[in-house]
Amino acid sequence: MSESLESAIRGICGSCGNDRGRLMDIVRAVQEQFGCVDGRAMELIAAEVGARRVEVEGVVSFYAFLSDHPTGEVVIRVSKCVPCLMNGARRVAEAFAEALGIEVGQTTADGRITLEYTPCIGMCDQSPAVLINDTVITYLGTDRARRIAEKLLAGAEPSRLVNKFGDGVNASDLVRSAVHNNVRQAGPFVLGPFAAGDARRAASMTPQEVIREIKTARLRGRGGAGFPTGMKWDFTRAANGDGKYVICNADEGEPGTFKDRVILTEQADLVFAGMTIAGYAIGAEQGILYLRAEYAYLRRHLENVLRQRREAGVLGENVAGVEGFTFDIRIQMGAGAYVCGEETALISSCEGLRGDPKNRPPFPAQKGYRGQPTTVNNVETFCCVARIIQHGAGWFSEMGSHGSPGTKLLSVSGDCSRPGVYELPFGIKLSEVLKLAGAEDTIAVQVGGPSGRMVGPKDFERSICYDDLSTGGSIIVLGPGRDLLKIASEFMEFFIEESCGYCTPCRVGNVLLKSRLDRIIAGKGEPDDLEYLEQLAKTVKTASRCGLGQTSPNPILSTLENFRELYEAKVQPANGLQRSFDLSEALADAEEAAGRKSVHA
Repeated sequence: MSESLESAIRGICGSCGNDRGRLMDIVRAVQEQFGCVDGRAMELIAAEVGARRVEVEGVVSFYAFLSDHPTGEVVIRVSKCVPCLMNGARRVAEAFAEALGIEVGQTTADGRITLEYTPCIGMCDQSPAVLINDTVITYLGTDRARRIAEKLLAGAEPSRLVNKFGDGVNASDLVRSAVHNNVRQAGPFVLGPFAAGDARRAASMTPQEVIREIKTARLRGRGGAGFPTGMKWDFTRAANGDGKYVICNADEGEPGTFKDRVILTEQADLVFAGMTIAGYAIGAEQGILYLRAEYAYLRRHLENVLRQRREAGVLGENVAGVEGFTFDIRIQMGAGAYVCGEETALISSCEGLRGDPKNRPPFPAQKGYRGQPTTVNNVETFCCVARIIQHGAGWFSEMGSHGSPGTKLLSVSGDCSRPGVYELPFGIKLSEVLKLAGAEDTIAVQVGGPSGRMVGPKDFERSICYDDLSTGGSIIVLGPGRDLLKIASEFMEFFIEESCGYCTPCRVGNVLLKSRLDRIIAGKGEPDDLEYLEQLAKTVKTASRCGLGQTSPNPILSTLENFRELYEAKVQPANGLQRSFDLSEALADAEEAAGRKSVHA
């Protein structure tokens, strides 16, 4: 076994050029082959790539899809994002557990099958959903979960569990997935027809003219922050460096967001065209598409599109006939870490490091990937880039609102009859979105995922745009009977799990926020708790280092602002009789350990 491990790791590291910067690819490959990256494997990897063992261990311990101890050769990951929970994900997990004879978080006695929860896998429109290794199973119920468990126990391969494929490219030989696109409304900019090579117009322009066209179109990043794309490219092009890089952020980890999944499935060529244009504009020769681990089932398809682009002469050397313009793209797989959606954490991950956010300044445009000027843009943004260069800035600006030209892809899920992806013009009213999605009697909408805000009916006439209700794409509809405070608590649980742990305000503050919120939900809160929540939430936002901690208190702040009556109905006056501290509960574990019977009442 030792010789086999040594030989395999030598081969894996060699295939990556023994490059310390490719550590993510190396540890993923070892994990896939051996079921874990244990201490011995870490030592061997470190020796091959010239790293310290602790650096390898830091990477393995950081990402959810990696492990330093053996897991089953089959890993069932049940998505527990709010839309999946709303549709019965916990019942599905319990059905799997019962059929497998284990609890969630355990592995079967023979060591073959592991069952665990995982955050959002990007299938909110077809939930409950699970990942079984890299195979996605959608629209799952308890009976089907039991049947799948029985097949796995009998030795079935996960890839053989799918016998009915989804639509479009999902049914192709390279994907063969049960995932459905659920495109409810396509628009002209992102989901409209696109022929390979349609963006050759860039070849007739200078790089400066390309950037000027993007600026004229007033394109803003579609990832949520809305930073002007042309300005970011200008900064990157002007920065000094030995080389420049283009990175596409396809780490779509915000619960309730799945639009990039559809773009990567059906419009991959459009994405790569936009990346190539960016490379030409800023003077880069290398592009990286950072693909979240949950979308690994799309990798073969994406690699095939890249191959076709190279064969067509729109990727590689002398791209589109431009003498001296060399640009190619590689795919970097993630390994399960929401924080890698933040651009500096994503760059760290691309460099083979833990996905820790970096201090700014310097910004990526000045010093990004491998210390060189780098532009990081969202999947949807690159689609808009290709369309602008294809048809012109004027055409692009004809749709949308004054401050937000173009369209926005919305991922709509939750309590509605038509969940899916909608490409709609900026400026559309939230009420119109709800009508299109078949949402009736809606009591609240989570706009922008957990890091966004929860709004009520009084805000349904507001507009989806950067100047009003801004969103990276997630729209979670909440209907009658939903406990909004419990949903806020689920969002806080997500942030606690996904915090990188670097800074105390985020690592500790979110735990304190959720604890106090749960106390209120349990009916043990006092009026002063509301002020405590507000003050602590604001402290966490202002004192945290990166975007995760700066937005993680939003579930509490937005529900306090828009649904304060729900909190007030739960808290009781501090009249000396309110029991916010339960002595029996606090002593229960110690009494059980000591074998004593409680005498507290």
